[in-house]
Amino acid sequence: MLSESRSGRLAAWGNALLAGFVSPDDAMLAVVGEDAVHRVEGLPGESGPVGLTLALGRLRTLGVTGLRLALPVPGHPLGLSGPPEFNARALDAQEAVVCHGAGHGLVPEVSEAGPAGDVHVEVVWHCLPVREAPPADVPSLGEAERELAEALRDATAVLARLDVAGSGPAAEAAIDAYRARSEQGREVLAPGYAPRAVRVLELAQRVGLLVSLAQENGHGGAVSSAEMAARAEALRPVERTARRAVVAAYNSVVEERERGVR
Repeated sequence: MLSESRSGRLAAWGNALLAGFVSPDDAMLAVVGEDAVHRVEGLPGESGPVGLTLALGRLRTLGVTGLRLALPVPGHPLGLSGPPEFNARALDAQEAVVCHGAGHGLVPEVSEAGPAGDVHVEVVWHCLPVREAPPADVPSLGEAERELAEALRDATAVLARLDVAGSGPAAEAAIDAYRARSEQGREVLAPGYAPRAVRVLELAQRVGLLVSLAQENGHGGAVSSAEMAARAEALRPVERTARRAVVAAYNSVVEERERGVR
């Protein structure tokens, strides 16, 4: 969650393309990023895999007007709407894109090829039928922002008491490195997103970083099983809240269009 998922990039730049903010080539380059190639298979009307640019154009002709992000994990089908076959594949990948306006969804399958030192990454997006229904457990942008502030405050208090919060020299160095990466010309989301969505996503990513640091730093001062259980209980809801906020940020442009805000 600290770095942008492939499904997040596809949702953000696909939405920018569908809204006319970027060209097909710019959208494709942003989605592919450092990967070697992205293809889409299972697209209606195509007998085999096709390039990403063609696929986005075809989805538009099929009636797709927006793309939503899903970040499901076991026990939390965040952003999914069914059917079970699509949900299972998305859960296995722990990410997916759900099309708005037509019953299609995309799940990435990532593979690596090439010798050591010259490995390149290829992505195949599997296009599958989805149920056109409200996505599971996705808050509004305003709700996500409020929940993030509350979760961060509560979790920080609990973790500080257990001496396992994201604090100390190692944690501060990691946070500084994260900030430096964020400031190196990285464009958060894509053209067409509101500043509030960018703000919510950046806060959610920072909260996710703190959770990761706490999870990776051993047991800290939590020496008893009760204290370790309390720590896990403190981390679980804040990680869930941060993930919900990430999805809300990416999906905000679709929600705004539905409400007629834009």
